Amino acid sequence: MRTIILGGTGFIGKALARLLAGQGYAVIVPSRRPDKAAAALGPGITAVGFDGVTGIGFARHIDATTAIVNLAGENIADGRWTPDKKRRILESRLDAGAAVMDAIRQAEAPPAVLVQASAVGFYGARGAEPVGEDAAPGTNFLAHVAQRWEDSTSGAEALGVRRVVVRTSMVLGPGGALRKMLPAFKLGLGGPLGAGTQMVPWIHLDDEAGAIAFLMQTPGLSGPFNLAAPEAVDSRGFARALGRALGRPAVLPAPGFALKLLLGQLAEEVLLSGVRAEPTRLLAAGYRFRHPTLAGALAGALEDVLGQA
Repeated sequence: MRTIILGGTGFIGKALARLLAGQGYAVIVPSRRPDKAAAALGPGITAVGFDGVTGIGFARHIDATTAIVNLAGENIADGRWTPDKKRRILESRLDAGAAVMDAIRQAEAPPAVLVQASAVGFYGARGAEPVGEDAAPGTNFLAHVAQRWEDSTSGAEALGVRRVVVRTSMVLGPGGALRKMLPAFKLGLGGPLGAGTQMVPWIHLDDEAGAIAFLMQTPGLSGPFNLAAPEAVDSRGFARALGRALGRPAVLPAPGFALKLLLGQLAEEVLLSGVRAEPTRLLAAGYRFRHPTLAGALAGALEDVLGQA
């Protein structure tokens, strides 16, 4: 089976590409710089040219056995949310969705399955109440982006394509949020963010890639799935677990007002708000987490991160 991964050079995309290539899939990664992408991805993965807005370059690789995974989008946690940054966050996702739809329409036959990325930010700011996939969307900026991101490829269903939507939480691995946290925590200066009571949904990179592959490979599964580990934790509990994993104290809170002054809306919607996203449908479908507990996930992730340092 052939798999096309948009966003295949990113933190999650590379892990998924390498997992699928190791399982014998022919993996294709559309990229604006295919030569650079091919060198970064390694053997068994083919990079092809991509203009970012159309299916030119990868539509010809689609047939009735192909899987498409659309992970492409601007990093939301990379800098303060200026009006231009917010525009890029949204437009990058809509452009990738439009490219996927254009490629499907160009193809001689529609693909077998499309996995569309989203985020648990879909639900907006919630308290400690468990939130399953049937919960209503939120009303803040991230919720709006997630809804538009999901909708960008909804037309595939009318073309007969099985479509899965993966609402991802914070991913723990050698990159992403964990790498940004480590300098302060390694010095014993880490701690909860703000009041520390906001929920922090998380998932290990192994399970992020593994769950996407599982959903892609399991006929009959469609619709939204929360990609979050079953163990719920708030910001205070997460900081305590990370400090324990590093053998460092983790009791110094980062004041909410300071985070808002520094990062503005990014702090309000990502760092100081949370949701207890539950992997209800993923567990019901039979997926078994490799890292179901935070302590185990952090041990594995830190081994990978520190090994690359």
